[in-house]
Amino acid sequence: MADDEIQGVRRGPAVPLPASEAPFDAIGLGRYLLRTIRSGALATLDPEDGTPFVSLVTIATDVDGTPLMLLSRLSAHTRNLLSDPRASLLFSAGGKGDPLAHPRLTVTGQALQTAEPRIRERFIARHPKAKLYADFPDFGFFALEPKAGHLNGGFAKAAVLTPDELRLDLTGAESLVAGERGAVKHMNADHLDALALYAIGTGAESGPWRLTGLDPEGMDLLAGDRTARVLYPEPIRAMGDLRKVLVTMAAEARTGAAPAPE
Repeated sequence: MADDEIQGVRRGPAVPLPASEAPFDAIGLGRYLLRTIRSGALATLDPEDGTPFVSLVTIATDVDGTPLMLLSRLSAHTRNLLSDPRASLLFSAGGKGDPLAHPRLTVTGQALQTAEPRIRERFIARHPKAKLYADFPDFGFFALEPKAGHLNGGFAKAAVLTPDELRLDLTGAESLVAGERGAVKHMNADHLDALALYAIGTGAESGPWRLTGLDPEGMDLLAGDRTARVLYPEPIRAMGDLRKVLVTMAAEARTGAAPAPE
């Protein structure tokens, strides 16, 4: 059977379109996969002969969506990256039935070690158990600076994303980035009921939802091993705008039956 023929159905060559030209929301789906998937396949290169080496790693994201990893120097993939930072990460949604029917995203780029305190905080918020070993001397945080994203959204849905389409532009959002941790702590301490409403509003099941991070587009929630991505009605840039949006979202979710977050 020819490559362009499956079960008697003719189709053109599978050439991924630029995300901006795709007949579906490729940018939105790509960013959703980045924000909601907590583990993936990391591909690195053996420094001796260039053989690809693939391993399973846990993943978080920086405020702008840059993929983050916590890696041990005792691992082969870390030694590979310290020799050659070129790498790729596969984010796969998974699910029931044919695994190829579910969306997945491959991000290529360079994985570089970082000591930025915000990255440690965001990673541990996404993977609380990592706090047990994050400060071991052989562990370090790595950020994958993306070169491109290769998205397969399911049958006949493919697109290529640029770095600017994968990550958010944080220009003008400095106050939001600076105040993120304080806002996360406040919401988790005082407004778990609102967080649960936000999660359920995305179609997620009820649970002990907690906020792990926020950014100009939305919020990342976690309940055990489950994740939820909550988008604001409109992007925001300032802490004052964040409070207004959360109040409105909570009020709408409660249909005015209870007070909103303060």
